[in-house]
Parts: sequence; C-alpha cells; structure tokens
Amino acid sequence: MGLELPRPVRVLGPADLVGADPTPGMDRQRAFELPLLWAGQVETAPGVTSGWHHHDRNESSLYIVRGVLRFEFEGHEGYLDAVAGDFVHVPAWTVHRESNPAGEPSLAVIARVGGGVPTVNVDQPPPPH
Repeated sequence: MGLELPRPVRVLGPADLVGADPTPGMDRQRAFELPLLWAGQVETAPGVTSGWHHHDRNESSLYIVRGVLRFEFEGHEGYLDAVAGDFVHVPAWTVHRESNPAGEPSLAVIARVGGGVPTVNVDQPPPPH
C-alpha cells in the first residue's frame, strides 16, 4: 500500500452531499472523490433528458434506487431502460445521455473508478451507421 496512512472510515449522510459535475437535466450530488474513486448519486426529474456526456477514463457503475433511467449511447440505435434494483455499467469514454420517461423522479447511486475527469459534456454524437 505504500507509505500512505490508512484513512478513517467515514459515514456521509444526505446533508454531506454537494452538487457536482453538472450536465443539463441532471442533479448530481457527490458524496466523496478520491484520486481513483468518485461516489455520489443522481436524481433525474420526470420527462427530463440530460445533455450528452462521457466520464473520461472512468468506468461508471450505477445502482437504480427508484424509478426508471433510460440510457442512449454512441454506436447503439435505440435505448436501454434500467429500473429500481438494476445495476448499470457505463464503460470509460462512452458518450451517452440519460432520461427519465416515468412519472416520478429517478434516483441512482453512482461509483466511478479510474481517476479521470468525472463528467465531460459533449455535442450529440453522429447517428449509428
């Protein structure tokens, strides 16, 4: 582990979350960020579609706590829906956007590993061939 001292265990509650990594249409809240790990949550209002973005060299894992989160991504025609209880993996550099087609806010817990820029907002990708 090198010369780094162990960090203490921390418990972070809802009041400890801070707004982070804005993408139009998404309310991301960061719990903590370390050199190789980002953790937080995202809430998406009903009917909202985010802007296109990627997460640099970070691999992203989402756990859907409530509602529906719809994913569109570069190179794929159509979309994939994830519902409460589902896990989602978004590979590094994958240009994508999320939306909420349901009538209630969706909530997902996020963990990203890789140490890249947490969120990079981009233009819409070209349609798949």
